[in-house]
Amino acid sequence: MSHPGGPKVIDAVATSLALPPEALELTWRSLGEIGNLSSASILHILRDTIEKRPPSGSAGLMLAMGPGFCTELVLLRWR
Repeated sequence: MSHPGGPKVIDAVATSLALPPEALELTWRSLGEIGNLSSASILHILRDTIEKRPPSGSAGLMLAMGPGFCTELVLLRWR
C-alpha cells in the first residue's frame, strides 16, 4: 500500500521496490477516485486492502507521505 501522491510518486515507489504492476492497483484506484489527501490517503487504501483480504501470513508495507516531506512506514503481516 502506498500513498497516492501522484503518478510520479506511485511510479517511483513501484520502481524502487521492484513491485509488479498489480501491487499498487488500489493506490492507482484511490488516486483516480479521491485524489491525494496527504498522509490520510493511506487510510482509504488500507480500508480497501482489508476488504480485499490479503492471504493470511503474507507481508505488507504501508507507506504514507505528508506535507513538508514527512513519511511513515509500517511493516505488516496479515492474519
